[in-house]
Amino acid sequence: MKARSARGALLELMRRGTIRRGGTVIDSSSGIYACALAMACHELGLRCCIIGSTTIDQTLRVQLDLLGVELEQMPPSTSLRADQDRRVARVRELIEAHPDWHWMRQYHDAVHYAGYQPIATRCGDLLRGRGYRSVDLVAPVGSGVSSGALGLGLAASGLTVRLVGVQPFGSVTFGSEDVEDPDMLIAGIGSSIPFDNVRHELYDSVHWVSYEVGRAGTLALCRRHALFAGLSSGAAYAVADYLGRDRASSAHCTLMTCPDTGHRYLEDVYEDADDVPDVSVFEPQVLGSPRESPRLPWSAVHWGGSVTREAEPFPSSGASRP
Repeated sequence: MKARSARGALLELMRRGTIRRGGTVIDSSSGIYACALAMACHELGLRCCIIGSTTIDQTLRVQLDLLGVELEQMPPSTSLRADQDRRVARVRELIEAHPDWHWMRQYHDAVHYAGYQPIATRCGDLLRGRGYRSVDLVAPVGSGVSSGALGLGLAASGLTVRLVGVQPFGSVTFGSEDVEDPDMLIAGIGSSIPFDNVRHELYDSVHWVSYEVGRAGTLALCRRHALFAGLSSGAAYAVADYLGRDRASSAHCTLMTCPDTGHRYLEDVYEDADDVPDVSVFEPQVLGSPRESPRLPWSAVHWGGSVTREAEPFPSSGASRP
């Protein structure tokens, strides 16, 4: 997924003259985005520097090396917040030393919306051609770019869109930072710091999903649909499966995004799969308002946002934050 976003962002920056072929771009990443940016830079003739999380494994390190990436990986940290803060601080140091480098700021620069929206609009056109008029888009929320941009793109095709965000417990993005899930292993969604690219006004509802539920969803996704996906995708599938049980109309469908593969979760998710209950045994606790604290193992709330064709295609929040 992120390859399209990275490529679209780089092409837009090159069109503006912000970066040029042969130049260097830099960003921090916990894994998937690093590979996406590296592939896009390789295609477009750009140099790429990644300040990587400790979660980047040997397989990805080999890929990045072959793509010519300058990778600097952070040592283990005491928390996700400490890891993110350390990576941002290191990027700042390198930008100060190399002012001609461009900081991509995947979490804060709205240019990252550019790659997803055309894809979603084409998808929406296909759905309308098959008779669908409305859609629930179930999407894990990390930087906010894929969920927001895909929702906007679907709406641009003429579909009525309800955007359903999926979060782990402990994330500040929708206010669950005080609820800890000690088993959660998800990398890439949720955050310990606010992201400017999350457009909260777009989300109709939010689901907080625990490791227990996400794992059940991940295994069900593989068993039912032969998709070897990761925990973010499994969490989304748990929500999409729940929403799809009561489809109100043949003109309505449920879509979900699968942002990660299962490789990094082989031991912690896929081993001992027979001991995991089917995802259908879980249902969310529905909260009365967004001010109510979510509860393990799964909570949902009507957030109250909406996606419309008239919505601005890019968020207006500042692109200069780290």
